[in-house]
Amino acid sequence: MSQIKPLIPLLITAGILIGGNGLQATFISLRALQEGFSASTIGLVGTGYNIGFALGCVYVTRIMRSIGHIRTFSALAAIASAASIAMALLIVPWFWFSMRLMQGLCFAGLFAVVESWLNARVTNSNRARTLSIYRFVDLGSVTLAQYLIPSVGISGFQLFAVISMALSLSLVPISFADRSSPGAPEAIRFDIKTLWNISPLATIGCIVVGLTNSVFRSLGPVYAQGIGLSVTEIATFMSVGIFAGIVLQYPLGAYSDRLDRRLIILISSLGSLAACLFLSFLAGSNEWRNFAGIFVFGAFCMPLYSLCSAHANDHAAKGQHALVSAGTLFFWSVGAIVGPLFASFMLDMFGPRVLFAYMAVVLFLFMLYTLQRMTVREGVPTERRSMRFRNLLRTSTFFNKLATPPSERDKP
Repeated sequence: MSQIKPLIPLLITAGILIGGNGLQATFISLRALQEGFSASTIGLVGTGYNIGFALGCVYVTRIMRSIGHIRTFSALAAIASAASIAMALLIVPWFWFSMRLMQGLCFAGLFAVVESWLNARVTNSNRARTLSIYRFVDLGSVTLAQYLIPSVGISGFQLFAVISMALSLSLVPISFADRSSPGAPEAIRFDIKTLWNISPLATIGCIVVGLTNSVFRSLGPVYAQGIGLSVTEIATFMSVGIFAGIVLQYPLGAYSDRLDRRLIILISSLGSLAACLFLSFLAGSNEWRNFAGIFVFGAFCMPLYSLCSAHANDHAAKGQHALVSAGTLFFWSVGAIVGPLFASFMLDMFGPRVLFAYMAVVLFLFMLYTLQRMTVREGVPTERRSMRFRNLLRTSTFFNKLATPPSERDKP
């Protein structure tokens, strides 16, 4: 416990940020519906966040290298807080798109600062424990934050104020962290062509995760309201899908370390596809069927990002693992930009049931591509894999470093 104690302020800050971000994603969709925004407009607003997040992933290390961790965090937290409260003052689509874009950029930087700082302070002796606590903080804060929506209500300015307060208060624990700020992080290199050459399947897989998981986070509340769920049931629907993401992470990851990872990717895609078809055609408006369907969806679909990242690392040469970490997050962002926008137009035309039907089509095509790749390239034998499966969050490129012991990292 003495080794974890210095990291507690950073973990508290991470919990506030992750919870506030998860709360805001659901709330913005529900509030936009109340304000009369169409599904396509809500999708556009969600796309704004993902565009900002992608830009933040590219540029945040430059800012951190220029002004340091704590100044970067303070500036970005202040901007994100102001953007949250500003959305209550002017409720028009173009302004909300701009504010969500700004928030995406800020959150990419905020998570990068926290995880870079944690990575600099964690040791091999407390790495596993820190990661377990971090995952608990992630899961608990996002799940509990959803229930602020029915408690506070989606009308008025109260939830905007709560989110703004949370972002402002995130400065407090990090200000009490170790006074010695970490050194400037290494610049992150993005090389799209190289990552594609390392693993076309992992590249497409990360885009597919963006096309599906981001749609659930952005438009899941729209689907849930469209089938008649109450605000409390919508919060539960979103929480169940998020919580389920941890259930099969480790079993699927363990099997992928022993078998051809592409087989586990195929199984994970199949389970996700089955859940999407159930939600599209069999769940109806029954809340328990929808809870069961979204639980299965989350259990199988959420691990796909980590599985694809592990598969890319299997094929990466020495010195390319950092590039893989940055590239997989970038390609996820590409899918996350396109997915909500396209799916929202489908929602406007065909109604809520089309949301998971769209995802079923995407997953089915990905399964076909996975099968095709298995016929043209041999799997990497387990003894030749330089890195094991890691349960990764899509928060920043530094999480992969945090999850990887120095013995398995690239050597300079």
